[in-house]
Formats: sequence, C-alpha cells, structure tokens
Amino acid sequence: MIRQSASFLSVAALIALSLPAPRAAAQTQVPAAPAQPSAPTAQAAPSAPSAPAPSTAPVFPKPDPANFTATSPTKETVNAFLDAIWGYDENRVWQVQAIFKTEAPGVSKVVVFAGDKTGKDKPSALEFFVLPDGKHIITSNQIVTFGEHPFADLRASMQQQANGPYRGSASKDLEIVEFADFQCPHCKEAQPNMDKLVADFPKARIVFQYDPIASIHPQAVHAAEYGVCVDKLGGSTAFFQYAAAVFDGQDGLSTPDGATLTLNSAVTKASLDPTKVAACAADPATKATVENSIKLAADSGVTEVPTLVVNGREIPASIPYDVLKKIIEYEAKRDGVAAE
Repeated sequence: MIRQSASFLSVAALIALSLPAPRAAAQTQVPAAPAQPSAPTAQAAPSAPSAPAPSTAPVFPKPDPANFTATSPTKETVNAFLDAIWGYDENRVWQVQAIFKTEAPGVSKVVVFAGDKTGKDKPSALEFFVLPDGKHIITSNQIVTFGEHPFADLRASMQQQANGPYRGSASKDLEIVEFADFQCPHCKEAQPNMDKLVADFPKARIVFQYDPIASIHPQAVHAAEYGVCVDKLGGSTAFFQYAAAVFDGQDGLSTPDGATLTLNSAVTKASLDPTKVAACAADPATKATVENSIKLAADSGVTEVPTLVVNGREIPASIPYDVLKKIIEYEAKRDGVAAE
C-alpha cells in the first residue's frame, strides 16, 4: 500500500536497483549530465550494446579510459556498491563503463552496463549521479544511499530503534523488520511469507513495526494501539496471535463498530482481557509508541507497506518468496552472520 504516488518513486528507485535486470533498465531515465567542453566523450552516455544471442552471456564493449574523467568515486567503489545491490543474483553481470566529471562541483556521472548470464534479458544501461558527499546518488530523480556498505547506517538504526514485538532469535545479528498496517490488504497477503521466514530463518530476529496509514485506513492506528497493549500485557507470543486474528478478520475494520468487535475478538484469541487492553490503548504513552514507530518508518525512508528491512536493506514484501529468501541469505553472508 502506497501513501502517495510521489513517495512511491523514492522506493521504486531503490527497488529497481535491487531487483533483476529488467527492473534496473528503468534507471536509464536520468537527465543527461552537463556537457564537458574539455572531454567531448562525456557529453552523452554510451549506448547500450545490442542484445546477445539467446542463452549467451552479454559481451560488453571495452571501456574507454577517456570516459573516466572523475577522481571519485573509483571504479572499485562503484563495483562494491553494485555487488551489495545485485550480488544476490548469480546471473547478474555488469561492467562500469564510465565515470564522468560534471560541471557541478563534486558531482560525478556513472554509466554501467548490466545484463544476464543466460542471455534471456537484453543488456541495458544504468546511469546515476554521485553527489559530493560520496554517500548518495541520484537515480530516476531520487536519492539513494551509495558506497561500499550502503545499508550499514540503516542497519544500525534498526538495531537501536526497531523495538516492536518479534519472533525468532533475541540476537539482532540478522534482523528482519516488517513495517505494516493492520488494515492494509497487501500486508495481510504478506503474512504467509512472514510465517515462512520464521520457519526458514530460525536464527533471525523478525520484528513487527507499526506503520498505519491513517489517511487511507482510519482504523489502522486503533488496531496498532491495541497491538502495543497486547504486546505489553501478554508479550510477543500473544501479539502475533492477536496480529494473525486481526489480519484474518481485516474486513471487520471497515467501520468503527466493526473494528471494536474485530479487535476485541483478536484480543480474546490472544488470551487477554479486552477491557484491560482498551484501557491501555487509551493511554497517551501507547499512542506515543505508535507515533514513534511511524516516525521510524518515515525517517528510514519507508514509504510503502508492507516493507521489510533486512539488516538495513529495504525490500518490498511483495517480491516472490524465492527472491526474498535469496536476498536475506546474501545479506547474512555479507554481514558474516548465520542465516539458517
């Protein structure tokens, strides 16, 4: 569920970089860098190579040293970044084709050719601009974290601030944070995959963070407040019993009266007293807990629910489960932690 079309683009920029090559092809829609009078070859990005023959890995043209006019970032940094983004896909291949200096001080333009080892996908060109801080890029008119370890800062933030109910390990070495809204149909659809993750990654800490979108789902905040209290009074086990019941009865959240019945029923299924939970939900401290979780989502760049943050890497929960599992395994390997 997307808050608004404009905010979706910031997520789409990262998703396109993260997912298989056909999605990344959309990243070619970037304004051209300012012309370089002293380096005519930098005025336009090299064109993407023709599609290779079926079942044949692409052969990229040899990079021209004249197209590496910027001192930063280095080719090694760009490759490390792309390995962090794309390395989970064993069929993905790429080549850094150019790193241009631009007229904007400290801003470099990077051109990358990407393809698929099997040859089933036509090679494409990806262009992005590296900002002067060396920690961010502009791609598809959006700002994305850049560098050899692009997920490190968000990982640390999640470890410090994602304090919602959790399943699995108490350790935060492999942490999967789910930002969700109880009234969001897509969040409900994602729950079977969340259950699979619990089974497939017993060493992971899988956290639920409240991110209700009140402008679209008027009962979602109320459901989140009840969730806070169920967790407070009954712990994580009771919370996930409550959450499963709320998602199962999600249609009942369409009206205030229906929401009351649905939430009270879910509390009862979690073996708690609805009267005590309702009293807790009215406490300003409970409301502050939900607001803090919403703020964490916003500060982390989460603009779509359900979104997963795997050791700092944002992933839409809607992607195929086999891809999701590969990404989690890859992030665990990169961070040197046991996944399964």
